[in-house]
Amino acid sequence: MGPIGILVIQRTMEKGRLCGLYTGVGAAVSDLFYCLLAGLGLAFVTDFIAGNQELFQIGGSIILIIFGIFMMLRSPVSGIKHEDARKVSFTHDAVTGFVFTLSNPLIIFLIFPLFARFAFPSGIELEPKIANYRYIFIILGYIFIVLGALLWWFGITFIVDKLRSKFNVNSMWLINKIMGGIILIVGLYGLVQGLLLYFHVI
Repeated sequence: MGPIGILVIQRTMEKGRLCGLYTGVGAAVSDLFYCLLAGLGLAFVTDFIAGNQELFQIGGSIILIIFGIFMMLRSPVSGIKHEDARKVSFTHDAVTGFVFTLSNPLIIFLIFPLFARFAFPSGIELEPKIANYRYIFIILGYIFIVLGALLWWFGITFIVDKLRSKFNVNSMWLINKIMGGIILIVGLYGLVQGLLLYFHVI
C-alpha cells in the first residue's frame, strides 16, 4: 500500500471501480517486469546463491525487516498528487498505473530478498525427483505472481467501492501497518532461521 495503492483508491473513489482496477492491472504488469528482471539476475548467479544460501537468507531477511518497519511508519499519502475526477480511458488508467509503478525501482529491493528467501526461481530446495520440472514451476511462479497482484487490486477496489463513504487515510494507515507487520514477521523468522543454519545450530 504505497503511492500506487493511494492512486488506485483515489481513482476508484472518484471515477469508479473499473478505473481503479485498470490502474492496478498496469501496476501488476510493472511488478511482473521487475520480477522478471530479478529472476534473470538470480538465474545468472544460481551457483553462487546455492553456495551462500544462508547468507542470502540472512541479508534478504534483514532487508524485509527494514522494509516492513518502513511500511509501518511511512505516511501512505506521501508522494501523491490529487487528481481531478475527469473522465479518462481505461487504457490511460492502465498505462499510468504501469508507469507510476515502474518509476519506483526500489520495489526490486523487496523482490530480490523475497526470491532469495524462497529460493525462487533457482529451485535450490526442490526434491531431486521433481527438479526436472523446475521450469514448469518457474512459469507457474510468475503466473501466480501476476494473479496474486491482480487479486490484490481486485480486492482493494472491491472494498473501496463498497465502502466509499467510510474509506479514509486512517484506513490506509491501518492496512499499511498490517501489511508491514506481516512482512516484518516473515523477515524476523527468516533471519532467525538463517542464523541458525549459518552457525549450524539446525
